[in-house]
Amino acid sequence: MYKAAVAMIAAVAAAVSCGPRDNGGFRPVPFPKTNVPAVLTEQSEAVSWLAEHYWDDFTDTSRLYFCDSSIVNGVRVPEVEQEYANYLAVLEMAGPQAAAKSLERLFLRISDVERKDTSSNVFETISGLTERYLYDANSPYRNEDWYLPFVKGLSRSEFVPEDKRPGYEYDARMCALNQVGTRAADFRFRDSRGVNHTLYGVKADYTILFFSNPGCNACKEIIDALNSSGKAAAMISSGRLAVLNIYIDSDLHEWRKYMPVYPDNWYNGYDPDYVIRTDVLYNVRAIPSLYLLDGDKTVLMKDAPRERLLFWLENVS
Repeated sequence: MYKAAVAMIAAVAAAVSCGPRDNGGFRPVPFPKTNVPAVLTEQSEAVSWLAEHYWDDFTDTSRLYFCDSSIVNGVRVPEVEQEYANYLAVLEMAGPQAAAKSLERLFLRISDVERKDTSSNVFETISGLTERYLYDANSPYRNEDWYLPFVKGLSRSEFVPEDKRPGYEYDARMCALNQVGTRAADFRFRDSRGVNHTLYGVKADYTILFFSNPGCNACKEIIDALNSSGKAAAMISSGRLAVLNIYIDSDLHEWRKYMPVYPDNWYNGYDPDYVIRTDVLYNVRAIPSLYLLDGDKTVLMKDAPRERLLFWLENVS
């Protein structure tokens, strides 16, 4: 991973002149890589700097390039998207605070480009990629904590139509719920025997909070993956790990019919008060949704992709 980051860091920035004309059009230019200062020899310093400045040359308002439906500021759209994926890998290495700071700065820079040239498609393209990668419920890169500073910018931007800003403001409020590093919202749930419990009443070093539906194929895949994990079985048996499987909808007949599918050493319950969905204690945008909590119910992962949670499970000491 570090070698890949170093290669990214060492890439040479693209030429600064406008894209040359070719047969009445414009030839695309390479994505302009940002060079990390040579004085930053420590890996952590170099990665943090790159996270902050990754888009500086691409969003340099002193050298705007040709744009159309296939080219963004001189660079072909697929290449911009690939660079966005590379950027997220850098953010992962840099850590959550640097990631949030970087995305806030990126929003300000694409706003400067839009302010300089309203015909540019940089603002629309980067905003679209950010929403699709970080907030789409089906994206393996989704991360509401990273998306939060960006969507806050969208909610008050002069470059977003006024009628769309309330939607982004709502998304920002949802992203602010149960952020990583904060204590998860407590709630009451009832099991199939009619016994009431609370999230905070579940005692374990770690808790997987699993919002699921009966008959959901993706939910069944998670159940099967956890069932087949010897590590999960050992942690559950020792009391280190609790799996809290919660149904938040109203068809209790179907939920009870599905009970034999759920492991009996999990906490399998439903929300009798419907407060999770109606009071929006959690931003459950799609089922399944996975959270990882520590012993104090502090959020370690929020709406985590299944692969990320299973990787943690297999590697936790």
